[in-house]
Amino acid sequence: MNLKDLHYLVAVADLHHFGKAAERCHVSQPTLSMQLKKLEETLGVCIFERNQKQVVTTPEGQAIVDQARVVLRETEELRQIALQLRDPGAGKFRLGAIPTLGPYLLPHILPLFKKTFPKMQFFLHECQTQEILTLLKQGQLDAVLLALPVEGTDAFIERTLFEEPFVLATNKDHPLAKNKTIMLDDLTGQNMLLLGEGHCLKDHALSICQRVDVNRDERFQGTSLETLRHTVAMGQGITLLPELAAPFGQSNTLAITPFADPKPTRTIGLCWRATSSKKALCKDMVTLIRDQFSS
Repeated sequence: MNLKDLHYLVAVADLHHFGKAAERCHVSQPTLSMQLKKLEETLGVCIFERNQKQVVTTPEGQAIVDQARVVLRETEELRQIALQLRDPGAGKFRLGAIPTLGPYLLPHILPLFKKTFPKMQFFLHECQTQEILTLLKQGQLDAVLLALPVEGTDAFIERTLFEEPFVLATNKDHPLAKNKTIMLDDLTGQNMLLLGEGHCLKDHALSICQRVDVNRDERFQGTSLETLRHTVAMGQGITLLPELAAPFGQSNTLAITPFADPKPTRTIGLCWRATSSKKALCKDMVTLIRDQFSS
């Protein structure tokens, strides 16, 4: 048994396909299959059920796969600790972000990170909250940018970065587009468009809408903020956008209007594993982002 075998094991468990797993691991399929067969014989456990359509992890095999992930994660942590000891500002940093934040925040902070940590290689990953936290827990990401609070994060360190206000997006001919600021009561009776399930922004928007009598349009389930913005621009309803995702002013089709105080906001934070070898670096990143947005 060696680390390569564990990489093969996890790849098959992830992809449910020997051919695709071999491609990921840059080996031939016969080599991967042979090594995993030897591993099963060594452990005396049937890890995978094989048929022509798919590969399924057995209940007994799942425990082996779970432990293999731990071993690989800890091995990578060992490498990173050694690298950090040699040069604290070098190595790889895998940063995750939720889709309603990443495209709008990263352009503000990545140049700052690259300037401050010139030897660091940054790898970016974007997905929804639950998936990004799973990847963080599994060690596939070093830190994630997301909206706080999140549940089930006892093993993580959370730090607030800033409060991001929401703004109202309407078609330029909508009656509310004439307002200089918006009160929550102005939303009463309006047709509100929201993102689909899985987006934490939907939950934030719903919590705001529950304060007033807003008509939630069940016919529309947006897949992205860009979809929301274009649909609103066509006059199909109104929506709430995070300030970073909203170009202020009025275009030919879209109007963006700020809320009056007290403004509805969401809390943006950085989250990392409590046991991470990069926790000092994460703390430095928190300071950099806070300074950036406080100024």
